[in-house]
Amino acid sequence: MNTEELNRLRWRCTHRAMLEMDLILGNFLDHHFSNLTAEQATEFARLVEMEDQDLRPLVLGKRISDDTIQAEVLAMLRDVRLK
Repeated sequence: MNTEELNRLRWRCTHRAMLEMDLILGNFLDHHFSNLTAEQATEFARLVEMEDQDLRPLVLGKRISDDTIQAEVLAMLRDVRLK
């Protein structure tokens, strides 16, 4: 991911409708994004494009994803959120 794409992703992570999602996604981007595989990074970027009311239940574990890569990224987000 080039610098411009990363900056766009950072803006999208930190300018959400819900402050809680700003904090979770921004923290994850800053501290864990660089450790993701290419597939996981792509999926994270897709998740970030979701509306908060759709993403929040996934991040909180109230809704489960059938997609393996998405489920991996969501599990990482939940793990970071719990710490």
